[in-house]
Amino acid sequence: MRTRTLVVLAVLGLLLTSCTDGGGGPRGVITLRFQSLAWQQESVAANKELVKEWNAAHPDVKVEYVQGSWDSVHDQLLTSFEGGEAPDIIHDASDDLADFAYGGYLADLRGLLSERLTSDIPRRSWQAATFGRGVYGVPFLQEPRVLIADAERLKKSGVRIPTPEKPWSWDEFRTIAKRLSGKGTYGVAWPLKEPVSATLNLSLSAGGRLFHRDPDGKVTVRFGAADAVVPKTVHDEVNADGSASGATLGMGGSDTLPGFFGGRYAMVPLGFSYRQQIAQQAPKGFRWQVLPAPAGADGLTQGVSPQTLSVAADSPHKKEAAAFIDFLLRPKNMVRLALGDWMLPTGTQALRDPALHTAKDGWATGTALASHLRPAPAQSVRGYPEWKDKVATPAFQEYYSGAIGLAELRRRLVRDGNLVLARYQR
Repeated sequence: MRTRTLVVLAVLGLLLTSCTDGGGGPRGVITLRFQSLAWQQESVAANKELVKEWNAAHPDVKVEYVQGSWDSVHDQLLTSFEGGEAPDIIHDASDDLADFAYGGYLADLRGLLSERLTSDIPRRSWQAATFGRGVYGVPFLQEPRVLIADAERLKKSGVRIPTPEKPWSWDEFRTIAKRLSGKGTYGVAWPLKEPVSATLNLSLSAGGRLFHRDPDGKVTVRFGAADAVVPKTVHDEVNADGSASGATLGMGGSDTLPGFFGGRYAMVPLGFSYRQQIAQQAPKGFRWQVLPAPAGADGLTQGVSPQTLSVAADSPHKKEAAAFIDFLLRPKNMVRLALGDWMLPTGTQALRDPALHTAKDGWATGTALASHLRPAPAQSVRGYPEWKDKVATPAFQEYYSGAIGLAELRRRLVRDGNLVLARYQR
């Protein structure tokens, strides 16, 4: 009897083992882990709904939603890559991908993505996720910087209201910021707690590049007249004109909103997605509007680091992961994700959706900027994180506060910066 019982238990054990795959699901069912960095309530809901819809239509490929955080994603991913526990599908930003791509942690997506998806996203957006000869992420959401303005204050001042067709120049912006300033009030607040990306991305409008790649692939820093336009505008508004508050230089974007609502600042340059906070937090009766960022020699051009979806190199189910990405980024789904994050989709079909062309909350202004967005200048520069943290951030902070002049800013960015980058290009 005891022997028969042991045999039965052994058979049951074999049956249970054969009915599961390596991921612990039913036999034949693939389980993919999708780590999302969505954090706004609408965005989280949109992502979870799409996962639910995929799972309902694909019983053999289940997607498990995993919540990540922008605050810790780089270190968390590095740890999971090295520990062999990375999620199959990875939500990140293109400016965080270089080290992972060159380090062999991400799958080259060429040959895995559908023709529909690859042709729908413009080449300039794909460049943001291209490192060497490989493509290591699908850029799907992008965020231009815009001016959020106190509509009543602009109306009373009588200044010309800029449009994407006729934006302000940087000189005009500086002049208008002075006109909008008064006793105890400022024309503009510059929240530059993280000054580097904002400065470099806006500098593209003036023709600034800062990073220059030689024919042999080596990158060097050069700081010319075009690179100085935006930094000098900010510096002079704070230190010469008195039209920008020096107190905001150490703030994040959200920190400036109470002062904006209270009439202390007439305009705040912010990422497009900040509109959601403003729509939710603005006092009753407060009227605000979205204006394009100032234009320079290269018009409204500005740099962006699109949000991306990647596949882990160690994932045993790369084709299935790519299929889920393709589903997630169908035009109507991309619109849902964009609306949830209050950002712009990269896809050309999604950008045509009427929901993204309404005047309400400045959607039409933002969408008009989409064709002017380019990959951030430092997108593929190895060593950029160290250059930014150790050289550029303190140099820009001191320059904007008036502690150093333009010549010293240039010296630090170029001389000290090239010493840092050289270590990564030996």
